[in-house]
Amino acid sequence: MTPDSVTQPPGKVPFTTRQWLIIALLCGAQFMLALDFSILSVALPVLGEDLGFELSDLQWVVTAFALPSGGLLLLFGRAADLYGRRNWFVAGMVLFAIASLAGGLATTPGFLLAARAAQGVAAAMLTPAAMSLLTTSFSEGSQRDRALGINGALLSLGFLSGVVLGGVITDLTSWRVTLFISVPVGIVAAIAAPILIKESRNEETPRLDLLGAVTVTGGLLSVIFGITSAERNGWSSTTTLASLAAGLLLLAAFFAIESRVTAPLVDLKVLRRRTVSWGNTTGLITFAMMTGMVFLLTLYMQQVRGMSPLDAGFTFASLGVAAVLGGAFAARIIGAIGVHRALVYGLLLQAASTAALYFLDTTSGMPLLLIATATGGFGHLLAVVGYMITATSGLPDNEQGLATGLAYTGQQLGVTVGTPVLATVAAAGMDSAGGTGASAVLEGVQGGLLIAAGALLLAGLIAIAFLRPGRTAAAEATDAPATDRQVPVEAH
Repeated sequence: MTPDSVTQPPGKVPFTTRQWLIIALLCGAQFMLALDFSILSVALPVLGEDLGFELSDLQWVVTAFALPSGGLLLLFGRAADLYGRRNWFVAGMVLFAIASLAGGLATTPGFLLAARAAQGVAAAMLTPAAMSLLTTSFSEGSQRDRALGINGALLSLGFLSGVVLGGVITDLTSWRVTLFISVPVGIVAAIAAPILIKESRNEETPRLDLLGAVTVTGGLLSVIFGITSAERNGWSSTTTLASLAAGLLLLAAFFAIESRVTAPLVDLKVLRRRTVSWGNTTGLITFAMMTGMVFLLTLYMQQVRGMSPLDAGFTFASLGVAAVLGGAFAARIIGAIGVHRALVYGLLLQAASTAALYFLDTTSGMPLLLIATATGGFGHLLAVVGYMITATSGLPDNEQGLATGLAYTGQQLGVTVGTPVLATVAAAGMDSAGGTGASAVLEGVQGGLLIAAGALLLAGLIAIAFLRPGRTAAAEATDAPATDRQVPVEAH
């Protein structure tokens, strides 16, 4: 069974009041996590001066969050499946509130980095638990599609709002307030979850695959560390290459272990599903190129057009509004044309919009920037909702934590990979242009935007080639659980 061939109820089924409260709770948690991931970005110079950070070490404020939040997702997604998704969500929310409070009270760089790492651990607990609770709280079809659309919109809005709000809050109050605002939200969510949501776990709880957990967690942490260090040390540095090599070796060992153990952390049958493997590939690319594009355009606005960080943040408002609209209308669009077409069209629209930004110049182009980023944001959210439905559909409830953990691991890798890869391309372009002046920076940005557009076009072609409903259904018919083998009904 594939996302485009699931049985859909006739007509639109409205949410109940309880379901709206569940959406507010779970999607609000995703919004908060995305907000906290990016909210300190604009405040980094002020924060660094306040706590005594070396300029070259400021990136660790973001990296300390990204490392555990990406590296622990698979482990914690499976743990939520086994030991209770609601309990795992509540524990993660409590930890996130405590870590946010500690970060806001930090007086030294080490204390803040430890708090940010704890936030990352909590995010890795919350993300797969929240998403699996969301997918198991709504039946597969129009209701789940709409819930995922709302979640996707808030996820993107949280990331983009963090860039804007970080500057506003820091200017008006203090960078510490950007961390304190998560504390009351976390407390309210931890109290509300047991009231609104029933506990959800696998009926049979096998032993956790500890060896698999160690190798996949170590592998992902090493890969993410290698990628993030490349932006500072270069792709040819010993640290970068050693981290990437160690990560790949550990991941290879993980797959070897999973093929032999009786109760694997990741069922390789799930990974062999085209919807999971190729769907998550498209998700990784769309997130990587969106975050990388935001970096390139920030570079363009501040170093080519001379805008302040706060003005640059507000310029992304069109992207944020369009992303919200994309999430709001995604379910309706999917109902009209199907999940597969929505995913393909979203990726191609994001690719075309990114390519259009190549025509920015040193003295004009702001209308083009606003229109192209808005169009790309709409396409991005359409692709995000399409890939999330693709990667989590057709699976039994007891595999939803694993499926969402895989989906968000791909997303986190994308968020991590995009900036250093496109930053390297931009740096090479600036070097070839012979300087760091406005024209040289513009040439580097243009080169990065073309690479991003090409990667998104590739993602669209992958979706066309490997995720077509008929082909996917035929390839996976023998692997589908008996309860999933239904007569296909096109989702219109």
